[in-house]
Amino acid sequence: MRTPNINIDECKKRRARLADKVDDAAIIVSAHTEYVRNHDVHHPYRQDSNLFYLTGFEEPESVFIFRPGKSPETVLFVREKNVTRETWEGFRYGPQLAQQIFQVDEVYTVDQIDAKAVELLLEVSCVYYSQYRDSWFDSHFKNLMLNVKAKSGRSGKGLMPIYDSYPLIGELRLKKSSYDLELMRKACDITVQAHLEMMKQCRPGMSERELHGLFIYEVMRRGCAREGYGSIVAGGKNACTLHYIFNDEVLKEGDLVLVDAGGEYKYYSADITRTWPVSGKFSSAQKRVYQKVLDLQKSLIDVMKPGLVIKDHQQMAIEGLVDIMLDEKLLSGSKEQLIENNDFRKYYPHGLGHFLGMDVHDAGAYEVGGTSRPYEEGMGVTVEPGLYIPHGDESAPAELRGMGIRIEDDIVVTVDGVENLTVAAPKEINELEDLVGSASGFVNSL
Repeated sequence: MRTPNINIDECKKRRARLADKVDDAAIIVSAHTEYVRNHDVHHPYRQDSNLFYLTGFEEPESVFIFRPGKSPETVLFVREKNVTRETWEGFRYGPQLAQQIFQVDEVYTVDQIDAKAVELLLEVSCVYYSQYRDSWFDSHFKNLMLNVKAKSGRSGKGLMPIYDSYPLIGELRLKKSSYDLELMRKACDITVQAHLEMMKQCRPGMSERELHGLFIYEVMRRGCAREGYGSIVAGGKNACTLHYIFNDEVLKEGDLVLVDAGGEYKYYSADITRTWPVSGKFSSAQKRVYQKVLDLQKSLIDVMKPGLVIKDHQQMAIEGLVDIMLDEKLLSGSKEQLIENNDFRKYYPHGLGHFLGMDVHDAGAYEVGGTSRPYEEGMGVTVEPGLYIPHGDESAPAELRGMGIRIEDDIVVTVDGVENLTVAAPKEINELEDLVGSASGFVNSL
């Protein structure tokens, strides 16, 4: 039997907090769809973050219905126990074990959901469900709502109100508990160690894919089940493609390499970006620009605290990067006008950061009531200013063309400041130059 990847008591606490946000409602959360990679081979399965957050259950074709204050309050629908299928595909809990292990009130097989769920929804006045996010359950949900309407008689009310469950649960996930933070720290610690090994092993002639493979090896051997997202390993001009995915070119002497990679530990993702010289030494131009971006990144972390408005923090990043662009002759003219006209986006097209947690771009609203929200204690966020000068940009100084620099750390907002979860990942110039290429051979033991 498989062991749950979570403390079930933590799931109960989360459901209790969620119960305080709704009245006379049912919250429905479905599992992610399984996807075919090619022919009869599936992509590795990873459970929907919200379903795992509330139950800890990892199997596909599962649905959770939560009815705060009702009896039964928690109902889970799972695949049947099937020894033949388990011989081919691995262990299944089935209803009896799922109820026992995951401590929910009632568990049924998923093929019973059309009948059983109607009974459950007849006793509430509204439903929370995220439609159009995952296709396999949407058709069931449509039929379910129509059947509830049909069984309600000629009330003249139509369908009961349907609200999106994603922002509802997302606001819970936005502020991390001590349990969440423990797992985030672990994911970040593992990812830091993997970045260290990549730096040590990096050398000219190595391929981006080889460096990527080393990262996967290092995070998995330390306990991560997977990457938190598709890693970016971008040498030279490839770093100017923000979500570069090919990872298949050779790293060249004299170039920088930008690595944006994070491991996922028990459903919590790290997200670190570091940029370093492939050969272990920055050129004078690389050193000059890198130091400016680094100084800005550190200053942006230093000012963070509860109450700082996210939009204002982004504006600080824009102003700091425009100063660099002007100083490096990438732009000319009035700083205020360049910002107003969005001219800076040629070299800085993304935001300063994003929420971080179970998803690398985690749940939670960036605006409340149409206004940018302030940072609050318990939020996990990234801080990642960047500067990208396209290789073919003839208006840029020749020594800067094809240079892409991003530096990213994972931050938790505390009661009076922040905790940098990834501070141990080297980013100072002297640290990087001492470390890059320092390994004598492939390291294969902890």
